[in-house]
Amino acid sequence: MFDAMVFAGGGNRCYWQGGFVEALRQEADLAPRLVVGASAGAFAASYSLLGVGAEVRAAVIGACETATRNFDWRAMIDGRPAFPVAGLYRQLMAETLTEARFAALAALTDLRIAVARPPAWLPLSLAITLGIGLYQVEKQLFAPVHPKGGRRLGFAPHFAAIRGMSGAGEMIEALMASASVPPIMPVGTVDGAPALDGGLVDNVPVDPVVDIERAGGRSLVLLTRPYRQVPTVAGRVYVQPSQRIPVGQFELTNPGGIRAAYELGLKDGGAFARLSR
Repeated sequence: MFDAMVFAGGGNRCYWQGGFVEALRQEADLAPRLVVGASAGAFAASYSLLGVGAEVRAAVIGACETATRNFDWRAMIDGRPAFPVAGLYRQLMAETLTEARFAALAALTDLRIAVARPPAWLPLSLAITLGIGLYQVEKQLFAPVHPKGGRRLGFAPHFAAIRGMSGAGEMIEALMASASVPPIMPVGTVDGAPALDGGLVDNVPVDPVVDIERAGGRSLVLLTRPYRQVPTVAGRVYVQPSQRIPVGQFELTNPGGIRAAYELGLKDGGAFARLSR
């Protein structure tokens, strides 16, 4: 059906992608030879293609039903991470991405995890501050599908291919790096160098699929928020949620929002599959 797929980042909104793919797989053959994901979208791609979305959602919703806060100032005073989401995210991935599943995923498709390399001319702390600030300003003022500010500042895209990795542990480190938004998520490392959230370059990382499109292939791009306008590109189909997803990116205390994201994905994915017959 599609030769490539792209999963945008978006934290908890990416559970919409899980529902969308689940619905689409019920109606059509889905075997892309290349998959690219940024931040939580890369993890959504992983569990969706493995067919273990129900397991992941049960674990996440269960954890959220017992969570009492998104920020713990007492932990910060004690020298521990003030944002518990990073530790819980790592634990979730460790439970989901076993060595057997890593091997199955690598055999299934060429999955690439998008990270952002910080500009060499800036101290890392300053690069993080400027990069996150510029991303937020560009998103709020212009809401582009593919922002350009990060590249202009000097951030560079890097795509970590899981087929070149030693195992599940290395993949999890790349996934953590792809979601790195300090201070909420710690600075990551990929191939021995600092790596940050792929969204600081482009939250919708389409660069690797361009060659497939130019050769006549088709790609499906799964966004995680509604946009006023999406690009028109030959061979590329953008899909987006039919309405705003009611959950914050790093929110731990809203299990209902995660359920709503998934259920909206099921609805939108089913509608897309029927139109694509």
